[in-house]
Amino acid sequence: MKEKQVRPLVSAGTPRRARIPHHRAHRWLADGEPGRKAGMQVFLTQPVFRAINAHASGDLDNEVGGWLAGRWCRDIDTKAEFVVVEALLPAQQVRSGSTFLTFTHDSQVAMLAALEERYAKKGIVGWYHTHPRMGLFLSGYDVWLHEHFFPYPWQVALVVDPHAPAGGFFVRDGKNDLDSRRYFGFHELLNRKGESIVDWRNLHGEPKPQQAAPPQPAKQAAPQPMAEAPKRPAPQAADPLPAAPKAAAKPQIPPPPANKADVKVSGPASGPAGGAGPKKEEPKRLELTAQSQTAEVKLAVAPNPDPAKLDQRQGVLKKFEGPKPPAKVNLRKKEENKTNAPDNEASASKEAQK
Repeated sequence: MKEKQVRPLVSAGTPRRARIPHHRAHRWLADGEPGRKAGMQVFLTQPVFRAINAHASGDLDNEVGGWLAGRWCRDIDTKAEFVVVEALLPAQQVRSGSTFLTFTHDSQVAMLAALEERYAKKGIVGWYHTHPRMGLFLSGYDVWLHEHFFPYPWQVALVVDPHAPAGGFFVRDGKNDLDSRRYFGFHELLNRKGESIVDWRNLHGEPKPQQAAPPQPAKQAAPQPMAEAPKRPAPQAADPLPAAPKAAAKPQIPPPPANKADVKVSGPASGPAGGAGPKKEEPKRLELTAQSQTAEVKLAVAPNPDPAKLDQRQGVLKKFEGPKPPAKVNLRKKEENKTNAPDNEASASKEAQK
């Protein structure tokens, strides 16, 4: 009896030209993944990640599964191939247990119909199923199903353990070989806010490469001071000319006082009236005080002055004294004299007549 030949679900076709969306994705790595390289990079959208977890948690005792829909692409610049999982096709009519899952003919027909109706521009890029409390691996039956129904290098298999929770992709290498015990992480396509929703404990985020600091402009060397030119010797001053003889200083004449000078003559008090003969006359002392805003001048007469010097000093005193004020006139006496003048004239004429 010949083995029934199984036809793949989709044809190979050609990849679409696109750019790898690394700028809006975050990579999740499995243990030991940095040391090995997968033949295909897998990008998973956040709505598909939520849908897988929801379907896996719907039955925690039996296996569940379905198909993965999306795009197979080739980068325009690097020519590297990658797949983007954008939709989920859960299988409803299956035979399953705690350790097995079988896609029936009816389940496959329903999934193909949903793909044509809802995701006409997408293809089947792989499949998924759960291993409740069993871990992440591919059994012998899983490997056979994957090789016959999903034989192309760009088709992947996802295994999820909802109790862990954990998950991983099984991807063929460059030689199209599949390791059933080693799985890989994936690239999570972030939302507009750049937030991640992945909560599988067996994966860890790849650290972002540190951006190199922008090169700082080279510091300009400080300008060196210019060498100073040698200073010229200062011209020697010529021998100074002999100074002209100073003129004789003129005698300074004191300024005239602002107010009239007060002349005080002090001498011995006069003797008692009717006293005996004249006493010996003591030498008089003459003082002149010139009060002004600037100076006070005092002149004193020596006890035995020289007559010639005395006359000279008296002239100086008169000079400081200034002109004598006019004699005081008593107006009351003058009026009385005027009133008494006719009487005096009358008496004079009577006496003449006598």
